[in-house]
Amino acid sequence: MIKLLRVDHRLLHGQVVFSWVSALDPDCILVANDDVVKDELRKTTLKLGKPNGVKLVIKNIEDSIEAINTEKTDKYRLMIVVSNVADAVRLARQVEQIHSINLGGTKALPGTHQVTRMIYLTDEEEKLLAGAQENGISVNIQPVPSEAVIEYKPRTGAGKGGNA
Repeated sequence: MIKLLRVDHRLLHGQVVFSWVSALDPDCILVANDDVVKDELRKTTLKLGKPNGVKLVIKNIEDSIEAINTEKTDKYRLMIVVSNVADAVRLARQVEQIHSINLGGTKALPGTHQVTRMIYLTDEEEKLLAGAQENGISVNIQPVPSEAVIEYKPRTGAGKGGNA
């Protein structure tokens, strides 16, 4: 059962480990990221930060989709963490069990605009999220479980569609 699909550029850190794990009680965290899977140092760092009693799996996006769709993850209460909107939308588009995307933290970079205190998006990311919403995927902003859930609404003129 998928408990959460979260976008957080920091992937696994204190907020995720303590707040979300306490609130959702997952028994497995899937870090779905094409770069981390190839970086032994980052994988080791993530493993050191994982909560006790929770399995940590690190896979690239394609392998994550395959594992979920072939029911290899069905025995877990699964929390999925990705680092960017494009990966989240790709997962949501290709995994029928995913019905929502949680925006937890995205980095302020050139070409992004501030949506909330911790969410910065490009126009292309807004289009992807709007497309996901058009296809029935709920998109919300919630840094930690103790904060109110905010339904994500694309800016006027952000465009529709994307590839969701």
